[in-house]
Amino acid sequence: MRWVCVLGLLLVLLHLSTSLLLGAFNIQTFGDKKSKDVTVMNIITQIVCRYDIILIQEVRDPDLEVTDRLITAVNNRCPQYGYIISAYLGASSHKERYLFLYRVGIVSVGRSYTYNDIPYGFYTRFSRPPFIVEFSFKLPAVGNFVLIPQHTSPSDAVLQIDALYDVVAYVRNYWNTNNIVLLGDFNAGSNYVSSPRWKWIRLSVDKSFHWLITDDQDTTVPRQGKTGFPYDRIVITDDIKNGVVTGSAKVYNFITDIELGYGSVLQRVVLQSEDGS
Repeated sequence: MRWVCVLGLLLVLLHLSTSLLLGAFNIQTFGDKKSKDVTVMNIITQIVCRYDIILIQEVRDPDLEVTDRLITAVNNRCPQYGYIISAYLGASSHKERYLFLYRVGIVSVGRSYTYNDIPYGFYTRFSRPPFIVEFSFKLPAVGNFVLIPQHTSPSDAVLQIDALYDVVAYVRNYWNTNNIVLLGDFNAGSNYVSSPRWKWIRLSVDKSFHWLITDDQDTTVPRQGKTGFPYDRIVITDDIKNGVVTGSAKVYNFITDIELGYGSVLQRVVLQSEDGS
């Protein structure tokens, strides 16, 4: 079985074997407002239904009503999906959840754990600690694998990406597996992670990790007159490298694929904040 890796605008994708497509989508401030917008939800469900497992980031949902709307809309369009969701993570003014949606006929959920970070001075390193989830593919050729999501804080991106090295060590030691994929909005570009600072990131220095989305790729929604950056990443461990199709990472542009254009609808899907900004 081979893994095929693809990249999308604010949507990172990974194709596991010939039949399991994995994605990570940062929907900016996905909360009550967007989940009640019929047009926006129609577009989001089109995107979700492409994938067998998809990580949604920036889920602003204290009471799980937003999640209920999303899973209902998805299953009305393309049944049948289940989900597993993290606790409400982060500072009081910037809390969000990690949400995995998955096709129940293809994969099942095993163990899950919110990483308990070590103190760093007066603080822990992660703004939103990783919600580690083990999945089982129902075809034995793939078996079990672990997903480690991370949405970093831009100002602490170097520290938080580096700390993922310790999360991988935890999974290896306590879950006895090295079939690991790290994915999400790492903010791994621009001034957040400038070229000289990569040497401080163990995931980059240790060549047993493989960055399938490279520094020259653009994972951001285009904005007029602005250049994009490779904020969103997929990193895999050495054990699964041989299963990855060489050079298969590429951009999936859902904007052109769904024919959104660059007008108000796109703004409502991925750029507009819950306060309308």
